Amino acid sequence: MNMASLVPLVYILASVLFAFGLKFLGSPETARRGNQLSALGMLLAVVATLAGHHIIGWQWILLGLAIGSGLGALVAVKAAMTQMPEMVALLHGCGALASVFVDWVHYEKKHSAFIFSIGGVEAFTLYVSIVLGALTFTGSLIAWAKLSERMPGRPITFPGQQWINGLILLGILVSGVLFLMNPVRIDLFYVFLALSALFGIFMVIPIGGADMPVVISVLNSYSGVVACTTGFVINNTLLIVVGALVGANGIILSIIMCKAMNRSLGNVLFGAFGAAIKKAAAGEKKEAKSLTIPDAFLILEAARSVVITPGYGLAVAQAQHAVRELDEQLEKNGAEVRYAIHPVAGRMPGHMNVLLAEANIPYDKLLEMEHINPTMENVDVCIVIGANDTVNPAALHDKTSPIYGMPIIETFKAKTVFVIKRSMAAGFAGIENELFYYDNTRMIFGDAKDVVQKLVAEFKTK
Repeated sequence: MNMASLVPLVYILASVLFAFGLKFLGSPETARRGNQLSALGMLLAVVATLAGHHIIGWQWILLGLAIGSGLGALVAVKAAMTQMPEMVALLHGCGALASVFVDWVHYEKKHSAFIFSIGGVEAFTLYVSIVLGALTFTGSLIAWAKLSERMPGRPITFPGQQWINGLILLGILVSGVLFLMNPVRIDLFYVFLALSALFGIFMVIPIGGADMPVVISVLNSYSGVVACTTGFVINNTLLIVVGALVGANGIILSIIMCKAMNRSLGNVLFGAFGAAIKKAAAGEKKEAKSLTIPDAFLILEAARSVVITPGYGLAVAQAQHAVRELDEQLEKNGAEVRYAIHPVAGRMPGHMNVLLAEANIPYDKLLEMEHINPTMENVDVCIVIGANDTVNPAALHDKTSPIYGMPIIETFKAKTVFVIKRSMAAGFAGIENELFYYDNTRMIFGDAKDVVQKLVAEFKTK
């Protein structure tokens, strides 16, 4: 069997590994195995591609391998859990940019040939791939900048923004139609490439930080579609299969998350959510009640049912290991401990699941809101650590609130609610949380890790 006939078989094997890898990523218990299978599939795909094609200039391949491996190892070691969302956004952008470069080189090669030959289907897939790839790259960069706080996380809007977006889209469509009519025109290729990159910026800047988990998921889907269309452009079946898998997975996840927020995907992408921030009206302001660590310990010591609701603040404080210790102390004291996980808690899909799994918290304790909410009235103490918008009762009754209609973790129904926060500051959506002022809520101010460690110390010294 020669190399030419072996490569398609390896591609099939890699595709199967990718499919099972995605399947296993659907559960925290099998996610590690899914990553390993996907990594093996990628290794086989790269080896088969390099072995099955005549490579000119191996020094560039080796240089890229060395640089990429070095950067990957550095990121794996240095990146904290709080940096995972922006890292994921950046990786999506890099994947899209790689596809754009492949398409660009393919077109330049065709254009510089003695006889230019490109069919209508190939020109169309090239156009779609360049447009989606360019806007995914720049959109991912903006998402990365917002998540890493290198630019404001709030929606950035200005007068006439929708008109500008419409004109850019019109330019992309017109230049694309003209290009499809005459694919040899490289000037039109550069026009829709530049306009698409510009549109990616204007597409993401009006999206508020609270919607970033959905945006990341959508960009993930786009990067998969770009890989798929690139596969059609260069006639690579593996890219087509893998791109379709990633694209479908990303869009399904985006729809699930939008459903969890009771909003449409279009509203997330074009609604400038968070631009209008609700302020408390004069006279409705209530006083939040604070609690000391020793008093909080006494309440927890008597509790027999405890629910912990994590949010991004837990990741910022790196408190997941301290939370696991508190979990252990509570169970030794006879309490049942569970975790309420909101689909959009944190800054990326599954952020809280990954964070708690890092601390080896059993997967069967992590319950989604549809499973935990019906039992919340029987919970003695609900500890909210770093969560804000996903536990705000205003979403259920206040029609003037930007988050009205979004399903939440109904922590307010617990007999007692502890909210661990550094201050009374609003969440990433910029909306005041009325849970802080409920009669059964007690605020414990301080760094989440420090507060939880002090509670653990109280249990150990009782």
